[in-house]
Amino acid sequence: MIKGFKEFILRGNVIDLAVAVVIGAAFTAVVTAIVDSIITPFIALFWKPDENGELGITVQGLWGPVNFPINDLINAIIAFLAVAIVVYFVFVFPMNKLKERAAAKAGLTEADEEPKLPTEQELLVQIRDLLAAQPPATKV
Repeated sequence: MIKGFKEFILRGNVIDLAVAVVIGAAFTAVVTAIVDSIITPFIALFWKPDENGELGITVQGLWGPVNFPINDLINAIIAFLAVAIVVYFVFVFPMNKLKERAAAKAGLTEADEEPKLPTEQELLVQIRDLLAAQPPATKV
């Protein structure tokens, strides 16, 4: 049981995943700090904060003004896009290129990896031909 666990932990996928989670968490903190220190003040140039200090659009409701704090939404979208872009260009894109190079070294092409499957129409033609080739059924 311990040997199986050791093999599982030492597999490259688990180590890569652990590193990605740690780096992602650290990078998310950096992006959040950048958004809070640069983007939020930039948004404050266009919208006046309400009495609670929230930036957003204020609409008159039935019982008084209602503030829609869009700065949190904009901050979250920008942070998500920044993290997604960095993860793609730092992790996903290089790994795909590395896999392509490894496949090219091994002499594999995309055609070798996945054989072409027949279309639905081709399958129906094959079924029709097989049924036509069978002798007629006799009634009992």
